[in-house]
Parts: sequence; C-alpha cells; structure tokens
Amino acid sequence: MTLNFRQLAALILTGGPALLTSLPAAADTLGDVRERGRLVCGVSEGLRGFSEQAEDGSWVGFDVDFCKAVASVTLGDTNLVDYVPLTAAERFEALGQGQIDLLSRNSTWTLSRDLMLGLDFAGVSYYDGQGFLLPALYGVTNPLQLAGATVCVVSGTTSEQNARHFFEGAGMSLEISTFAERDDARAAYEAGECDAYTADRSALAAERSLLASPDDHILLRDVISKEPLGPVVRQDDPVWRDLVRWTLFALVTAEELDLSADDTETTSLLGESMTEAFRLDPGWYARLIGDVGTYAAIFERNLGTQSPLELGRGLNALWTQGGLLYAPPMQ
Repeated sequence: MTLNFRQLAALILTGGPALLTSLPAAADTLGDVRERGRLVCGVSEGLRGFSEQAEDGSWVGFDVDFCKAVASVTLGDTNLVDYVPLTAAERFEALGQGQIDLLSRNSTWTLSRDLMLGLDFAGVSYYDGQGFLLPALYGVTNPLQLAGATVCVVSGTTSEQNARHFFEGAGMSLEISTFAERDDARAAYEAGECDAYTADRSALAAERSLLASPDDHILLRDVISKEPLGPVVRQDDPVWRDLVRWTLFALVTAEELDLSADDTETTSLLGESMTEAFRLDPGWYARLIGDVGTYAAIFERNLGTQSPLELGRGLNALWTQGGLLYAPPMQ
C-alpha cells in the first residue's frame, strides 16, 4: 500500500504515533532491479527525439538515454533495460502499481501529481512550455490570434487544461478536439481537421518533423505554460528516488566540468559518496559518461540543432550559459 500526501496527513492527524507504526516499510526498488538483473522503464509510445522504437527494435531518444543512464549506474550495462511504452493516460497508474521501476516519459512536474498520486519527481531533465503548431500560410504569429479555431490536443496531458484556461482567461472561444493517441492527433491536424495543434513545444517539434512537408508549418515562439519535465518514481522508496535524482545531476555535472570517461581520478572523487550510499561499482561515474555521455551529448544527439527536431538549448542550457540547468555539488 502506498499512501499519498492527503492520506498520510489524515493518518497523522487522526491516529498519531500508534497508527504510524503500522505504516508499510519503504520499498527496495534498487534491490529489486539488482535481483531481477534488469531495469523496467516506462517511456512514451513513440515521440520522436524522446523515445521511439527503431526498425531494428531498439529504443532511442532523450528519455530512453536516461533509462540507459540509470541502468549503467545500477547494473553496469545500458542493455539491461526493458522498455514499456505507455500512453499519457496509462503512465502514472503503471508506475504506482509497480509495473515499471522508473517513468522516463516527458511528464510535467505539477503539485497535484507530486502530492496526490503517491509519486515523486526526481528532478527536471527538460524545461519546456506549451506552444502551438499551425500552417505557415495562416500568417498567425501569436496564440491570441486563434479565436474561433479548432485545436488538436492529446487527452490525459496538462495541455488540454492549459489551453482551456488560457483562452477562457483571454475571453476567447475555440473548439478543443481531444485524441487519446498522439499519432491520431497529428493525423487529424495534418488532414486539416484542426487549425492548430497544441502540446509541449518539444513534442510539437517532434510532430512537425514527421509531417509530409514540415517547412509548411510553424511552431509559435510564445508559450502559455511552464512544463518542467522529468523522471518519476514511486513515493515509497526515497533511496531509489535519490539514486535516480543524483544520476540526473551527475549527467549535468559532467557537462559543467567537461568530463570524459578518461577523467577517472575526477569521476572517482566526485562519485565517492554515491558509491558508498548505493553500494555502486567505484567506476560507475566514468562508465556512465562513456555509456551515454554528458547531459549536453544526450541533448544534442536527440533534440539538438543537428537532429530532426532542430531545438536549441534555450532554458536547458547550463546556468552559466543563460539557462536553468543547475546541479547541486557532488560532495
């Protein structure tokens, strides 16, 4: 049994210490992963740049690389991952029910999700915002010009609610057409059933790259929300949460210090606390960098300007370079 924030608060207020003694013990996800010899990682059912299955059956993408990073740290092998594709509506329930060990699936960190679902967000791996994709021939440059439009959106995401709030707040009317699957939403948009398509800008960049004529469509620069995306774990295992969190910070730190797999003296020193806390192989940090690279390497090969998504670093640049990316000291 996993208690969410409200249940735990009610238990404390009504039952006191006597009932607290009956709380279930923390889970041991790290132990389960080691005993199983594989990491079970939830990803999207197919979002270019983040997680998609190649023709040979392998999985690639930004979120996939984070699954590989956690497998490298815990098991010493990025191949020891079982990928479970999940829709937006399925993802949190699958994690809460223990069907997966880790959710690495472009999920927005919100207060209600953090406090009410019995889940923990381990950090922010990508800073995003909700935007709009529409045909260039419309000449639209601002979402406030979309009054009366029909907008495609994937259900089970924050995008639908954000869009309704934004346009209602602006006193504008529009029709929102929802789809359970991202492929269906993109197909409806491309067929002209919707005037625009709204989602996280990174997701829209991926969708645009799959259209028959990507250059005929524009991604508006304006955003209508904050969408901090990151890996998610269950709330009943703080040890596993910390391992996932510090794996993310290790990737950011590796970029900050321009580390390579050959910098074994530095990586051993920086990784010492994690080595002791989680009983890791002393060479885990150098191996991690050799296996997946730094945060910069992961970003550039999956999402960067030379990838099909053609995204700049923007908010996801290091804090020293005008972005929000920041890792606590590894000491």
